[in-house]
Amino acid sequence: MGKRGPERHDHPAGAQKTALKPHQSRYWVIPPKANAAFVAAMEDVLDVYTRPQDPKRPLVCLDETSKQLTKETRTPIPARPGQSARSDYEYERNGAVSLFMLFAPLVGWRHLAVRDRRTACSATIKMRIQRQSG
Repeated sequence: MGKRGPERHDHPAGAQKTALKPHQSRYWVIPPKANAAFVAAMEDVLDVYTRPQDPKRPLVCLDETSKQLTKETRTPIPARPGQSARSDYEYERNGAVSLFMLFAPLVGWRHLAVRDRRTACSATIKMRIQRQSG
């Protein structure tokens, strides 16, 4: 058998990689065109972050989401020099959790609550907000 040359058979000679990745996308809030009410409401929200700090009325932001937990069905192949880690597309469902993120941007405080049920998380968040503001 002969030695393989530097040219690869799966890419034509002189081919360039492209920066386009059509399989990836990002999500944004795209405002409706010519909608003054939307812009005014967004400005009101942004004004909240410029208010001075008030210990009696702390600024606490809340975000929530749920995440599906998955388990690998085949052992992933770790990354090697010049090659990304590889995971099989097949997975096994392993439950779901609710995530609640509390964040006080003016004091640099944050807390993440991870719960199996949303109702338990809601009660925790209410108590934490009351304790922070009380």
